[in-house]
Amino acid sequence: MAKIRLNGMTWDHRRAVDPLLAMQQAFERECPDIEIAWHARSLSGFECTPIDELASEYDLIVLDHPFMGFAARSGCLLELDSLGLADGDFVGPSLATYRMEGKLWAVPIDAACQVAVSRPDLMARIGAAPPRDWLELIRLAQVSKGQGLRLAIGLKGVHSLMTFFTLMANLGTPCAIQQDAALFEPAAARYALGLMRDLLSGCPPEVLDWNSIALHDQMASRSDLVFCPAVYCYATYAEADHVHSLRFHDFPGPSGPRGSTIGGTGLAVSAASYQREAALAYARFAARLSTQTGFAHHHGQPARRECWEDEAINARFGGCYHDTRATIEQCWIRPRYDGYLAFQETGGDLIESHLRGALSEDYLLDRLARLHVGAST
Repeated sequence: MAKIRLNGMTWDHRRAVDPLLAMQQAFERECPDIEIAWHARSLSGFECTPIDELASEYDLIVLDHPFMGFAARSGCLLELDSLGLADGDFVGPSLATYRMEGKLWAVPIDAACQVAVSRPDLMARIGAAPPRDWLELIRLAQVSKGQGLRLAIGLKGVHSLMTFFTLMANLGTPCAIQQDAALFEPAAARYALGLMRDLLSGCPPEVLDWNSIALHDQMASRSDLVFCPAVYCYATYAEADHVHSLRFHDFPGPSGPRGSTIGGTGLAVSAASYQREAALAYARFAARLSTQTGFAHHHGQPARRECWEDEAINARFGGCYHDTRATIEQCWIRPRYDGYLAFQETGGDLIESHLRGALSEDYLLDRLARLHVGAST
């Protein structure tokens, strides 16, 4: 009898691809009549490719939670409440990010938020401990500069917006998640932008060209980047197979680790799939603790709470999960309304332009506020 063939789409990094391929044999042993062909798109494609387009081609889709508003309205994804998943099984608000209008649209298979990352060898060279708040961060910038080292961050496009969101939430003045509310409190927004400019002054100018992957690559390969306060964690860069393994820490915000903007990925099932039951079987498999433990041992970044507490997993990733747990448990969920992604793409470019000196603070804040209320599709 011919096998059922599912097509899946993820994003192109070993953190995303390798876990799925590694656990495929385990799934096929359990469901020998089902096989999955995985495909990958770039990080930029992951952040902006319309989900309805992917749902017309693929049975299984690894996606980001800002798509949930569109998913709930369009009906392009299958509801997954029948899987019976519980919030307490996943770290922080990971499961909640995929719930919209009272329904669950994806299974958390990867958990992440903005946290700090360091080069342990360079930190040891200057005798510095990871900063616990923004004041200590600025002191580290001063010490590092005196030793010929710099801070780092990735501020390309959307990553500028995520850092702004994180700082606003950390200050206790989070940006609005609904379109019918003012996006931000102006004084707090100006303060957050000032913090970003101060940070930028301690970094090489090319950080404005870096996304999260580029930031990790540069910190792992260069010899002058000692610490980054806020980037979406790629725990695989703490593994021992890197020449210069990185170390992850809680977000050193002005108010401590709270308020970081959650990221991660979820696995969704296309409502257009002709093999819904087979796709649901894989979604159920992907949600299990045993599966996500397997993901972790193949460069993945599991969302199951028990994995974050697992000593063997923490040993493999340099204590990443222990050392960033306080941050992810206090994360903020960014807007997910239908149309938000248009705001995210343009808003990130606007903040980047401001940081490059091309837009005034007044102009930027006015444009962001107007964009927020007019972003609906």
